[in-house]
Amino acid sequence: QVQLVESGGGLVQAGGSLRLSCAASGRIFSSYSMGWFRQAPGKEREFVAAISWSGVNIYYADSVKGRFTISRDNAKNTGYLQMNSLKPEDTAVYYCAADFRPSRIATTDTPYDYWGQGTQVTVSS
Repeated sequence: QVQLVESGGGLVQAGGSLRLSCAASGRIFSSYSMGWFRQAPGKEREFVAAISWSGVNIYYADSVKGRFTISRDNAKNTGYLQMNSLKPEDTAVYYCAADFRPSRIATTDTPYDYWGQGTQVTVSS
């Protein structure tokens, strides 16, 4: 079992920054890769970024590449999503997820085994 708790969401103006955190408990943190997804109202959940257990393998959606940075601190059992140059279209509920294939980078939600409850990010124009 893995419990994931996101934090760090909020309201920010366009061009601003936020850093999301995903605190994990339960199974050893370094035994799984992590992903971030988001879901805007009326839209399907979409992939944002993913990172392997070691942090060596990272992948971003084209829509966030160059603006968002995914990272993890295995000693702190925490994953992060640094979001810069935010745009109104980044407004969504952001979710972190754990995939028990630690070296896999999955860009769809099906392979992920556990999900957090989500944190709201709202970017005003």
